[in-house]
Amino acid sequence: MQFPKPWADAVARLRVPSGFLIVAVFGWFSHPTAQSMLLGVPLSVVGLLLRAWAAGCLAKNRELATGGPYAHTRNPLYIGTLLVAAGLAEASRSPGLALLFAAVFLLIYLPVIQNEEQHLRKIFPEYAAYAGEVPALWPRLTAAGKNNRNPFRGSLYLKNQEYQAGLGFLAGVLFLLWKVAG
Repeated sequence: MQFPKPWADAVARLRVPSGFLIVAVFGWFSHPTAQSMLLGVPLSVVGLLLRAWAAGCLAKNRELATGGPYAHTRNPLYIGTLLVAAGLAEASRSPGLALLFAAVFLLIYLPVIQNEEQHLRKIFPEYAAYAGEVPALWPRLTAAGKNNRNPFRGSLYLKNQEYQAGLGFLAGVLFLLWKVAG
């Protein structure tokens, strides 16, 4: 699906501010139970681990990431985000939040992915061949190309500040636990 460039540029600027709105909606509409937490939190943890792995393999704008999770999908960070959101929606026991998260992914993240792809095509001539081998979102089970390229590096994980996603997730889980106890 191709989005008009003005739309993709506009939503790219709205990605972070929309996150704050989603946090407020999440807080208001969450009605977690112990059972919903047991179902949703592990799914979110898988997404968080995928994001951590991807961030540790990503040297932004310096080299094309094609190893680690990038050998299976071109957008492991966004797939991780989707899993985190799906898990939190399940944990919060709110179908409305699930619909909101899905709409945000479709209307904001897909155009952002499109913009990022255009950027990567400009700075990495080898991106076209990589994109021909590796799917954009649905991961392939076997790794494409040389999987040893871009191994996980803790220094990249820290440089990409992926620990912030972990801290945000922890805050969300603690909030849900507080609501379950209250």
